Amino acid sequence: MGDPEPVQDVLASSPLLLTPEEAATVLRIGRTTIYALMQAGDLRPVHIGRSCRLPRAELERYVRSLETSSNAAPTSKSEFDAARSSRRRIDATPHRRHAR
Repeated sequence: MGDPEPVQDVLASSPLLLTPEEAATVLRIGRTTIYALMQAGDLRPVHIGRSCRLPRAELERYVRSLETSSNAAPTSKSEFDAARSSRRRIDATPHRRHAR
């Protein structure tokens, strides 16, 4: 195997629009996670006809937003525990599936 291509070269040679699968590869996450991020509104795709694409700039924006949100993360353990417990699900009852 050859030496890995420098990141700058990869970005310079990459297309402007990426498929969700290509975006998942670039971000090193799963394809399902990309679709979940688009559904949640965290990633904003563009549509050309029936094709869904993610602009390279959108991926960069998303990563920058992760960096800024991690900078604002709680610093003490008690603040971390408080933030974590506030995200826990309040209603712990199991959901029932509808009979078909």
